[in-house]
Amino acid sequence: MTVRGDTGQRAQGSWPDRSGPGLPPGAAQTLEQTWSDPPGIIGWFAAINHKTIAKRFMVTTFIFFLLGGLLALAMRLQLAQPNLKLLSADLYNQVFTMHGSTMMFLFAVPVMQAVATYLVPLMIGARSVAFPRMNAFAWWIFTMGGIMLYAAFFLDIGPDAGWFAYVPLSGPQYSPGKRVDFWAQMITFTELSALMEAIVLITTIFKMRAPGMTLNRMPLFVWTILVTNFMVLFAMPAVMLASTALITDRLVGTHFYNPGEGGDALLWQHLFWFFGHPEVYLIFIPPLGFISSIIATFSRRPVVGYPAMVLALIATAFLAFGLWVHHMFATNLPELGKTFFTAASLMIAIPTSVQIFCWIATLWTGRINFKTPLLFVLAFFVILVLGGLTGLMLASVSLDYQLHDSFFVVAHLHYVLLGGAVFPLFGAFYYWFPKFTGRMLSERLGRWNFWLFFIGFNVAFFPMHVLGLQGMPRRVYTYPAEMGWGKLNMVATIGGSVIALSVLLFIINVLRSRRHGEVAASDPWGAGTLEWSVSSPPPMGNFKLMPVVHGRYPLWQAPADPTHVTGLANDFREVLITSVADAKVDHRLWLPSSTSWPFWAGVATTILFVGSIFTPWAVVWGAVPVAIAATMWFWPKRDMIRKRVDSEILP
Repeated sequence: MTVRGDTGQRAQGSWPDRSGPGLPPGAAQTLEQTWSDPPGIIGWFAAINHKTIAKRFMVTTFIFFLLGGLLALAMRLQLAQPNLKLLSADLYNQVFTMHGSTMMFLFAVPVMQAVATYLVPLMIGARSVAFPRMNAFAWWIFTMGGIMLYAAFFLDIGPDAGWFAYVPLSGPQYSPGKRVDFWAQMITFTELSALMEAIVLITTIFKMRAPGMTLNRMPLFVWTILVTNFMVLFAMPAVMLASTALITDRLVGTHFYNPGEGGDALLWQHLFWFFGHPEVYLIFIPPLGFISSIIATFSRRPVVGYPAMVLALIATAFLAFGLWVHHMFATNLPELGKTFFTAASLMIAIPTSVQIFCWIATLWTGRINFKTPLLFVLAFFVILVLGGLTGLMLASVSLDYQLHDSFFVVAHLHYVLLGGAVFPLFGAFYYWFPKFTGRMLSERLGRWNFWLFFIGFNVAFFPMHVLGLQGMPRRVYTYPAEMGWGKLNMVATIGGSVIALSVLLFIINVLRSRRHGEVAASDPWGAGTLEWSVSSPPPMGNFKLMPVVHGRYPLWQAPADPTHVTGLANDFREVLITSVADAKVDHRLWLPSSTSWPFWAGVATTILFVGSIFTPWAVVWGAVPVAIAATMWFWPKRDMIRKRVDSEILP
């Protein structure tokens, strides 16, 4: 394995070519076949390439986003006027529970990990993610968990205790039947998937960066993914523990949350919100990486204050774990303790403000190119400030007492989550769609999509602040005309319809551009990070020759020696492993080939989890097919071992 210089010359005024000098035709074809997924239907179930799995993740999460949006529209139609009966009380409880559960567990965090799974290896100069079979299994288990939840909903046994499932409402006394059990097992599915994705992404970032890409040279987007997935490792076990204790209370007869038998109902809130408030930042931090990438590209300069940006991300992660009682101010906790969480709720605005000022400085000193991705980012600034201000209001214990269960909290939640995450996410899709598909999205339709979404969002959710101040409670399926809430609810419903129209326009844009859009160059925006150095869409092995990095924005710098690494095998999946801090070459590693066993492991795990809803014996007998699938998953293939040994022996 050697490092080599680049003997090629780049055209004057163009971006440097970092794809390397290329491989002989036969070697390039072998490399592409090696990293490709098997053909046919059987091959579809055996796919493990990170780009294939990431695209499936993105499509699946977007389908859940659409389903959650339709549920939200159904709620808005029900609340558009007083005393409407479009939905019954029972169905409304299921709808608002499914809406919240879908958006929080089946869309918001998984879609961020999906985008990261696609982009991180390309951004850091790797040919794959670490543990590609685990990556595939994470998608299978996530998808099967989502299907299980919606199957229960369509069979009229969907959860109805809210996406937060507070006990004792969700306990066996007040929620008999299997509705809450399906919700609790959905938590197990989705959080298991998120934990595996976190392991995959953290390992990939730490050990598979291109030589020269020190921690100080990583793209800011990669930093956000690293920070987010460390948070996942600490936050997700809390809600998995909480849901497991809930389902054992319901199915086995334990008493974790039963005060009459020594349990504690508040234990649920502590465990759930220890996950729930960090989850807000699990959703919020990756879009900060989207924003940094988009602002740097469309202002034509590196982001100002790189060290401050990284430290702000880390500070946000630490502070996020000290805010969970922010959601429990209305409970009977000591008042002195609440003041500390009020202070933490105010302090976490500081690192976010640092990042906003760095972005403003970047835009101020750059040459701005107003394209659709940047429009979504600029809208994010406006909406985040509004959502942040209402968050500071709710951080006051006395005011929170008055607003806690009102529509004011619903408005704040959507300004922070939908406004703070979905606006940058749309910008990211417009920005990286050429890299995903090789086609450009329509700029004209994109601007219509943006303005309709921006206007519809504010028309839908800003009136909810006023409704909350007027005393309208959340989680009610109707209200009397005498309360005077009808007009503002109608305005909010109109805004929700405009949002739906905007999303429909986005779908039309994607479907139209996927087939007939302008063909994208490898770097249509003139960006500076490594993912734009390869063709659009990227080859299956990402890089023909592994790049060597000499700065934070390699494509904006003059070529420097060495430019690439040689010596990796072309006929089996071999990757380069580098040191954590300095990205110095450490060793080569063989990754496993495509297999369908992650799919079968997902099926076996699903049988175990779903079966345990009906009988505890499913945990015992269901473990047998899981063990068989796992054994076959890790069983080594003799031909691959021989090929690997030959490559290490032969000169």
